[in-house]
Amino acid sequence: MQLVSLAQAGHAVTSDSLNAEVDFETLQLPTMEGLDGLLAKKKRVAKWAPDRNGSLMLSSGANWFSSSKSAKKVSSNYVTSIIDGLKKLYVKKLKPLEVTYHFSDFVSPLLANSDFDAKPMVMLLGQYSTGKTTFIKHLLRTSYPGAHIGPEPTTDRFVVVMNGPDERSVPGNTIAVQADMPFSGLTTFGTSFLSKFECSQMPHPLLEDITIVDTPGVLSGEKQRTQRIYDFTGVTSWFAAKCDLILLLFDPHKLDISDEFKRVIASLQGHDDKIRVVLNKADQVDTQQLMRVYGALMWSLGKVLNTPEVTRVYIGSFNDRPINEAPTGPVGKELFEKEQDDLLSDLKNIPKKACDRRINEFVKRARAAKIHAYIISHLKKEMPAMMGKAKKQKRLIDNLEDEFVKIQKEHHLPAGDFPNVEHFREVLSGYSIDKFEKLKPKLIQAVDDMLGYDIPELLKNFRNPYD
Repeated sequence: MQLVSLAQAGHAVTSDSLNAEVDFETLQLPTMEGLDGLLAKKKRVAKWAPDRNGSLMLSSGANWFSSSKSAKKVSSNYVTSIIDGLKKLYVKKLKPLEVTYHFSDFVSPLLANSDFDAKPMVMLLGQYSTGKTTFIKHLLRTSYPGAHIGPEPTTDRFVVVMNGPDERSVPGNTIAVQADMPFSGLTTFGTSFLSKFECSQMPHPLLEDITIVDTPGVLSGEKQRTQRIYDFTGVTSWFAAKCDLILLLFDPHKLDISDEFKRVIASLQGHDDKIRVVLNKADQVDTQQLMRVYGALMWSLGKVLNTPEVTRVYIGSFNDRPINEAPTGPVGKELFEKEQDDLLSDLKNIPKKACDRRINEFVKRARAAKIHAYIISHLKKEMPAMMGKAKKQKRLIDNLEDEFVKIQKEHHLPAGDFPNVEHFREVLSGYSIDKFEKLKPKLIQAVDDMLGYDIPELLKNFRNPYD
C-alpha cells in the first residue's frame, strides 16, 4: 500500500523505493477509485445466488447457526450443502436429545464438525499376515510412513493413512485432540489405546479422496487374551461406524476364524452393507485347491455372519509382484485381474457414495437416539418415588430384556433397532436410574420432524456434491 501511495504522489516506483528517505507520515493514503460504487452495487444484489453446481452460496454477513424458534422446516437459504445442513440439524434437533439422555455414554460420543467434514474411510481387518499393510502399499503404489511388513504380527497399532503436506507420523494422543480431525471420540478408550494409535500422513492423489485405516492383525489362541491392553473390539466397532467400507482379508492358509476375530466380526453388526471379503494371496494355490479354499471360506463366514445373503468375496493377490501363473495358469490370471478391477472400481465409487452414506449414518443415529431416550425414560418411570430404589434398580437391570419388550410394545418399535442388552446392562450399572430424565415429548417430536420433513427437504434442494 505504501508503494501505491508513492506512485499516486508522483514518486518513481523502483526496488529501492521503500528504502528511500520518504516521509510516510505526511504521505496521503492510497485512493481506490470506484470502490464505493462497487460496494453499493453488491449491497443491492440478493444475498443468495446459485453457483455453477446449483448449490446456494452463503453471504458473508449471514449468521449460519441462527434460526427461528417457530420454524419447523430447515430452509435451503440457511445451508450451503447437504453436509452443512446435517450439521445444523444435528446441533438444533438431535444433539439436545442425546445430551438429555446420556446417549454418548451408552452408544456413541457426541459428533463434532470434523465428523461431518471427514473424508470417506476404508478399514482393513484380518488375522495377522493376511496382507493388510501390503494391500495398502499396493493401492498407493508406495509405502506409507511407519509401515512394517513381515510374516509375523508386525502392525501392532491402528494406523490412519491420510493425505498431508509431507510424510510424517503423528502420535495418537496428538491426533485425538486436534479439532479438525474426526478422532476425538477415541479418547474414551484411554491412554492405553492412544499409545497404540497413530496417523501416517503423506501427499498422495488417492488419499485426497479417501482415508485408509490399517489395523493390527487379529490374534488367535492364548495371545488374544494376554497381549491386548485396550478394548480391541470396542475400537473396531467405533471405526466401523465411521467407515464407508470394511475389507475383511483372508489368507488361503489361514481360513480358521479365531475367537477374537469372531468377536470383531460380531461387533460389525449393523454395518453389513459396508463389509467386503477379500481372499488375498490366491495365486499361492492351484485351481483345485482354490475351489476348496473358497468353499471352506464361505462355510466359515456362514457360521459367523448371521445373514441369509451370500457375502461378496473378491479373489486375488494384492501385492506389487506380478501374478504367479504357475499354480493357476492363464485362466486363474484372467480371473484375478477381473476381481481386482471389480474391487478397485468399488473403492473408486466410495467418494461418490460418501454423501449418501453420511445421510444414512445420520438417520441411523437419530433412530438409535430416539430408542435410547424411550429406554432411559421408561426405566426412570419404573423407579419408586420414595423407598426401595436400590432394590428396584437391581431388578430392572437384571430383567432388562423384559423391559426392552415392554418398551417395544408400548411405542411400536422394531426389535432389531434395540441396543445389545449385555452392553447396555454393563453401562447402566454405573448410573443411578433415579437421576435420569423423564420422557420429553418435545425433544422426540423435534427428531421426528427432522426425519419426516427436514432431511427430505434438504435432499430435495441439493444434489450430491460428489456428482
